[in-house]
Amino acid sequence: MHQTSGTMHIQFLWWDGCPSHPEAWQRLQDVLAELQAEAQVERIQVTTDEDAEKYGFPGSPTILVDGEDIDPAASRMPSRLTCRLYYQENGRPSPLPSREMIRRAIRSAQRR
Repeated sequence: MHQTSGTMHIQFLWWDGCPSHPEAWQRLQDVLAELQAEAQVERIQVTTDEDAEKYGFPGSPTILVDGEDIDPAASRMPSRLTCRLYYQENGRPSPLPSREMIRRAIRSAQRR
């Protein structure tokens, strides 16, 4: 979507009403370092319902890699200011995306 010279573009969208975004941000940074991924990372604070609609924001935190949500289930979620729920590999709900979910999305973008 916003790619320039092959560098992946990551948007980290968050809402201040959710306490899990700092840890999600750290997980994203850890995975980028682990994979030695070159990326342009943009932090976007979503503050209004209009912003949520504009960004297709299903809740905080949301991570988009080259315009695609790291969780394919996001396409079925409404846009709104809320805390987000992710499902881990073992099926348990979590307010944070797993490192593996972030890793998969980045690896997929690296192969494009």
